[in-house]
Amino acid sequence: MDYNKIISNLKNKIYKSIYFLSGEEPYYIDEITNFILNNILTPVEKDFNLTILYGKDTNIPAIISAARRYPMMSNHQVIVVREAQNLKNIEDLLVYVENPLKSTILVINYKYKTLDKRKKLGKLIDKTGVLFESKKKYENEIPGWISHYLSNKKYTINTDASQLLSDYLGVDLSKIVNELDKLIITLPEGENNINSDHIGKNIGISKEYNVFELNKALGKKNVFKSNQIINYFAKNPKNNPFVLIVTNLYSYFIKVLTYQDIKDVKDNNHVASILGVNAFFINDYRIAASNYNKEKLFEIISILREYDLKSKGVNDNSTSDIGLLKEMIYKILH
Repeated sequence: MDYNKIISNLKNKIYKSIYFLSGEEPYYIDEITNFILNNILTPVEKDFNLTILYGKDTNIPAIISAARRYPMMSNHQVIVVREAQNLKNIEDLLVYVENPLKSTILVINYKYKTLDKRKKLGKLIDKTGVLFESKKKYENEIPGWISHYLSNKKYTINTDASQLLSDYLGVDLSKIVNELDKLIITLPEGENNINSDHIGKNIGISKEYNVFELNKALGKKNVFKSNQIINYFAKNPKNNPFVLIVTNLYSYFIKVLTYQDIKDVKDNNHVASILGVNAFFINDYRIAASNYNKEKLFEIISILREYDLKSKGVNDNSTSDIGLLKEMIYKILH
C-alpha cells in the first residue's frame, strides 16, 4: 500500500490494527505517524489511550502487553513505537500480529531498515495490516517531487528554481519540505509561483552564483563566469560546502559522459529519460558534450575523486577547501 492510499484510508476512518512503517526515507514514516496521532483520538481520549514507546527503552513483550489493553472511554487506543529499529527480536511480534486487538492501532516506526517480507511476520502484516516501505528518492526525482508537493498546496515553481533547490538541498524530503513551507509563507499575497528570486531572497541561494550555474559555466568552458562563481563561493563558504560542490559536479559530468553514448540525441525527451533530468536542460548537456571529449571527461571525473579525497585529508592536510576548489576548477577547465 502506498502513502497516498494509506492517508486516504485514514481520512475515511478505515483503520488497521498494525502499521509497520519502514525504510530509508523518514519523511513518509513521520507523516503517516503524525496523521494517526493528530486525527484518530480526541485530546481528551489521548489522556488515557495514547502510548508512545521508544525502541531503545522497551521490548517486544512490553509492546504486546500494552497493545492487548482495552481503550478507556474510546473506540481505540493508539500505541506508537518510535525508533523501533533498535528493538531486539522483532520477529517475536508475530505472537501479537497473529491475533491483534481490533481496538488497538499499533504503529511501528522502523526507520532506516526494512522487514523481510519473505518471513512470516512480514507476510502476515502485509496481509492483515499495513506494511509500508518508505524508499529514498533518487536525485533526478527531486525536482518533480518538489513540483508535485507544491501543486498539492496550489503553488507552482519554475523549472530552474526546482532544479536549484534540488541541487542544494539534496534528497532529504523533510529538509526540502521545511524550506518549501518557509518559501510559501514569504510569498506576497496573491502570488503562487516560486522562482529563483524567491529562493535567493529567502533561502540564501544566489540565482547567479550557485552549483547549478557553475555546471553550466563549466559545460560552456566559460572561464570568466566559472571564476566569478567560485570567488562568490569563497566569500560564502558556509552556504557552499566543498562536498556539495564536488558531489554536484560529479553527477553533472557523469551525465555529460552518458550523453556522449546516446545514439539518438535529437529527441530531447528520449535523452532526458536516459539522463534522468528535465528535457528543459538537455541543451546544456549537448553543449558540454561538444566541449569535452571522452578522454577529458574521464580525466575530470578522476580530478573530482582526487579532490574529494583531498578535502577529507587524504594526501593533503593543509590546503583550505577554497584553495582546493580553485585548483580543481582550474584543472577541469585546462
